[in-house]
Amino acid sequence: MAKADYYETLGVSRSASADEIKKAYRKLAVKYHPDKNPGDKKAEEKFKEISEAYEVLKDEKKKAMYDQYGHDAFAGGAGGAGQYQGGFQDPFDLFREVFGGSRSGGIFDSFFGGSSSRYETDRRGADLRYDLEITLEQAFSGVTKTIEYRHNVACSKCHGSGCEPGTSPKTCPQCHGRGQVITSQGFFSMSRPCPRCNGTGRIIEKPCTYCRGAGVQTEKTQVKVKIPAGIRNGSKLRFQDLGEAGTNGGPSGDLYIVVFIKEHPVFERDGNDLIVRQPLSFTLATLGGEIQISTLKGEANLKIPAGTQPGTIFKMRGYGMPQMNSTKTGDLLVYVSVEVPKKLTKDQRTKLEAFAKSMGEATDKGSVKKK
Repeated sequence: MAKADYYETLGVSRSASADEIKKAYRKLAVKYHPDKNPGDKKAEEKFKEISEAYEVLKDEKKKAMYDQYGHDAFAGGAGGAGQYQGGFQDPFDLFREVFGGSRSGGIFDSFFGGSSSRYETDRRGADLRYDLEITLEQAFSGVTKTIEYRHNVACSKCHGSGCEPGTSPKTCPQCHGRGQVITSQGFFSMSRPCPRCNGTGRIIEKPCTYCRGAGVQTEKTQVKVKIPAGIRNGSKLRFQDLGEAGTNGGPSGDLYIVVFIKEHPVFERDGNDLIVRQPLSFTLATLGGEIQISTLKGEANLKIPAGTQPGTIFKMRGYGMPQMNSTKTGDLLVYVSVEVPKKLTKDQRTKLEAFAKSMGEATDKGSVKKK
């Protein structure tokens, strides 16, 4: 028996857009899904047909091959056939891809009441965040810090089971261990956490007397944190399994340390470069000379050329921040300004006026001439 045309299977035209094709598939997939039609072989076959049609028409390359060669493009025959050698995707995987979720949770379960698998009761613990403040000097050289925080760990008596030692939990009689109960609401079957076991799928008849059935206890933990040289403000460091304990034997969450760098009184940071603002005297800027600059490596000499103008930027290579996990280093950018003296002695003023006069900038009365 010849295969039906894929476009006819989905009930769309050959000029249908990708959104129209997807919309048609979603409507038909819900209608013919086997979980919605238990025991109906025709519905199951129809579901497979629409899934195969959608898998081809949603893919531009497969769709182009189908438009040119029809079903022969995927049959392995001659005359343009055999160009596609792969098999088709599992229709259930395709359904989950479109609707989201999985057979053990998500939208798939919400529509059709889940699968026959047990509800996942071993849940991962929550992640924790710790804000750590360091100085720019510590960020420059790297530092090891010891932090202390409180978090939940597995109960030392029941080892996380929540049961008194020597006892074990019972399967919930209401949900039969699935952790969910199913109710019908019109066309759809909806699932919700079991009210008797609170979604765990089990009942603890004899709770641990130490943790009262919680399976966890709070304790204070100290951790040594190695901060790498060159770390940037707001960077996150992840420490696996140091977060909250999981439930029912589930894995622990992670600890995230967020590093903040204190504002420095002298240096500003721009990526791996550092910026320092350096005032120069009028005479030094005019005549030139050499000054000492404070850096995070210590004092360093900087030559000032004669006639240096306000706003000049000098680059001191290699005096910036190290780049994390690299041998590269940023630069120190020195922004210079020229200081104008606010007060002059009589002798200084006389000499400065003489200098101005020699430059043709002043009259005998000291007023500025327009050039």
